[in-house]
Amino acid sequence: MAAAVLLGCAAIALGPAAALVLLTVAAEPLLLIVLVAGAFFWLLSLLAASLLWSVWVQLSGREDAALPLGAAAAVLLQELCRFACFKMLKKADAGLATLSKDGRSPLSLRRVAYAFLTMALVLLHTFWGIIFFDACERRRAGGLGLVVGSHLLTSGLTFLNPWYEASLGPILILTLCTGLWAFSTAGGSFHNVLKCLSCKQEPEGQAMLYSALQVPPEG
Repeated sequence: MAAAVLLGCAAIALGPAAALVLLTVAAEPLLLIVLVAGAFFWLLSLLAASLLWSVWVQLSGREDAALPLGAAAAVLLQELCRFACFKMLKKADAGLATLSKDGRSPLSLRRVAYAFLTMALVLLHTFWGIIFFDACERRRAGGLGLVVGSHLLTSGLTFLNPWYEASLGPILILTLCTGLWAFSTAGGSFHNVLKCLSCKQEPEGQAMLYSALQVPPEG
């Protein structure tokens, strides 16, 4: 039973992200480079947040007081690293374009809730990345502010755990709304959804990548 719960929670938490990687990233070497670069900057932000939290705990001597500050700092550092990743990719446009050639039941509300929370956060970071990069490209401060604000809101809602009705529900609603926003930002439409569901074959072509990172048309 424990193994089944582990696999089920892992599928809930990481299944959508794994599907996105397999369906949209795995077949494109250029997107794999972008994925690895994004993961690297995300790890840098977590390292910086951990160092900041450790220093604050040593100075204040209270871990409970440092937790909200650490969460807010982690959010701001992640968004700062997301912007740094965007700037790096913009500078590397030309080069990347060239490269494109125990005895109780283990099932509990807490475990299932955290599985859904992890899934929501994985999807939110994907959606935030799309919106954030588009806002940087179009120089829209409002989009950047909404990404940072929704990230802070999501982080703050997790402090309501284990009151999952007050934390998980709004986070899932925010995930849905942010996903629709990212879908629209990426050029999606209801017509495209219907075309996809109709399973009509489209002429084969190269996948369009972000900004100037596009595979040149075949001559």
